[in-house]
Amino acid sequence: MPERMFTLLIWGAALLVTGALLWLLADTVLQGVAHLSWAFIVDAPEHAGRDGGIGPILVSTLCILGVALLVSLPLGLGAAIWLAEFSRQGGFLGQIIRLSLDVLAGVPSIVYGLFGNAFFSLFLGFGFSILSGGLTLACMIIPVFIRSCEAGLSAIDHGWRHGALALGMSRSTAVWYILLPAAAPAIIAGLMLGIGRATAETAALIFTSGYVDRMPESWMDSGRALAVHIYDLSMNVTGGNAAAYASALVLVTLIVLLNVLAQAMTDRWVKRRIFSA
Repeated sequence: MPERMFTLLIWGAALLVTGALLWLLADTVLQGVAHLSWAFIVDAPEHAGRDGGIGPILVSTLCILGVALLVSLPLGLGAAIWLAEFSRQGGFLGQIIRLSLDVLAGVPSIVYGLFGNAFFSLFLGFGFSILSGGLTLACMIIPVFIRSCEAGLSAIDHGWRHGALALGMSRSTAVWYILLPAAAPAIIAGLMLGIGRATAETAALIFTSGYVDRMPESWMDSGRALAVHIYDLSMNVTGGNAAAYASALVLVTLIVLLNVLAQAMTDRWVKRRIFSA
């Protein structure tokens, strides 16, 4: 009887989470699809976003996300490899770094926004720009990405490492050709979490990338992200709910496409590493 109750609870939790997700997606699709069109995707917003489209905002979102990923992926993956493979097990420095990452992962996004504004926008002189917004998002992504990648690397059986050393591989070669492909699921999970948080962020970008809804011409231009645009339409623009739902539908679709692309690129990279080895 306890085992059956436990099974029912597990299935109930899974169905509850799936139902909530489907309800959210259905509401977004039903409310937003009527306002969605090709012109909406490529045109510039008009009348505070009530009319027109989200072309410049979509470009700004992709640019901000691009900066965040270009900075966070190499730094995060390098730090995870050092923590999992090169730091001394149970060492004081490694423990301090892990604790710091856990604390940073739980810091509210508004705090990151204030930090980004003070450091990137004012101290470094980047102002309200795509670069400031992307770097701030990178600071938010890195802690979660590092811990996900480190967990994946640490979960690999030590026999793989011993086997690589027995074959005469250097430590770096073993990491590149054996351990990273084996930890690919954890890397993908961390990447998806980072993409989801970056594309849906609002508070941090208000203080760093700004509100400007025109087409950006450089990394130093201010740019409004889709999440900020949705917030503005919902809270500050009378009659902007239809455009907000359509923008939310585009945002959800963008997150799904980016996750699928990340999965496909990672699978291709893993196959190339295995076959080239």
